[in-house]
Amino acid sequence: MADNTCRIIIVIVIVIVTIVSKSILVVADIGTATSYAPPYTPTKCNGNRPDQFPSGNLFVAVSEGLWDNGAACGRRYRLRCLSGGNNPCKDGTVDVRVIDYCTKRPCPSTIMLSTDAFSAISSSHHSRINIEYIQV
Repeated sequence: MADNTCRIIIVIVIVIVTIVSKSILVVADIGTATSYAPPYTPTKCNGNRPDQFPSGNLFVAVSEGLWDNGAACGRRYRLRCLSGGNNPCKDGTVDVRVIDYCTKRPCPSTIMLSTDAFSAISSSHHSRINIEYIQV
C-alpha cells in the first residue's frame, strides 16, 4: 500500500513539474516593424559617431512609445516576426540595439529596423510586419 501511494505521489509530482516547466511564459509586447535604409547618420542617440553601430548592423529606431525621452538609446530588444502580407516571416529571432528615434510623423511602425536587421526576420524588405519584442 505504501509503495503504491509513493508511486502515485511521484507520478503526480512529475506531471506537475512537466506542466509548470512547459507553461512558463515570457511576456513580450506586440507591435509592428518596417525597415529603413541608409543614410543612418546622424542619429538622435549618438549623432555621427561610427562606433554606435553594433556588429552586423542590427539596430533600430523606435517610435514615441518606446523612446522614453531618449532613455531608449542603447537598449536591446529581441524581435520575432509574427505575420504580414504574403507570409514574410523567417524562423528565429534577431537581437537589435536602439540607436535612433523615428522622426517620421506619424512613425510607420513601432520599431523601424535597419535593412540588415529586417532581413534577419523577414523575406519581404518593403513591407510592414507584425512582431513580438522583449527587452533583453
